[in-house]
Amino acid sequence: MKRVIFLTNDDSYLSKGFRAAVNLAREFGDVIAIAPERVQSGMSQAITINQPLFIRQVEKSEGVTIYAFSGTPVDCAKVAFDHIFREQKIDLVLSGINHGSNAAINVMYSGTMGAAIEGSLYGIPSIGLSLDDHAPDADFEGAVEAGRKIISDVLNAADNLPRPLCLNVNVPRIPASEIRGIRLCRQTRGFWREEFYERQDPNGRDYYWLTGAFQNSEPEAEDSDEWALAHNYVSVVPVQVDMTDYNMLTKLNGVIK
Repeated sequence: MKRVIFLTNDDSYLSKGFRAAVNLAREFGDVIAIAPERVQSGMSQAITINQPLFIRQVEKSEGVTIYAFSGTPVDCAKVAFDHIFREQKIDLVLSGINHGSNAAINVMYSGTMGAAIEGSLYGIPSIGLSLDDHAPDADFEGAVEAGRKIISDVLNAADNLPRPLCLNVNVPRIPASEIRGIRLCRQTRGFWREEFYERQDPNGRDYYWLTGAFQNSEPEAEDSDEWALAHNYVSVVPVQVDMTDYNMLTKLNGVIK
């Protein structure tokens, strides 16, 4: 039986990265996709509960069906697996290809990774694939090559891998020929130091524009995803949903009674 790949992202169905992901996914089976109508970056695990959601089919061709959805990336996954494709066996979830890295703490904010994590909760092997380049016309050749290798490896081993299975894959912004390889990593410890630019609109109302820079707390740690990207490797981080701090749980034993 032919495999079925479910595809979504957070940059909308119109992004170049999404189109690259469609072409990549077609190499492995039929593609069914529900992606946001508009850009939904930074939406993490957000869901829509206070307004209606609208869906429309935007493409139907041999082996490819694409819908645009008015919700968040996680909304896209939920409506797929709980409603539209509820009776369909899905072999893999591919979220991306994201414009911009989702390494380190970015995994917490990313809509692309939010959708990948959501897919894994349904027991489906899931991959969030991102390129460290925010440009709308970014070169996705390296991301496609890395994605092809990782998708193939995951599908070939899927029956022997535990669930939930979610991989956060990030590709450096360099020509494909310069990528040194793929490294299994852990998430880099660090944080974003936000900066807010304060301005006034033409009506005299104050508004703020968010920017900032990532602060790497361990730049020399060679087992981290940020180190891998900085040294021209593709990083692969297995992501878990359980956010329990087991070390702190032990330390609190006897403190909180």
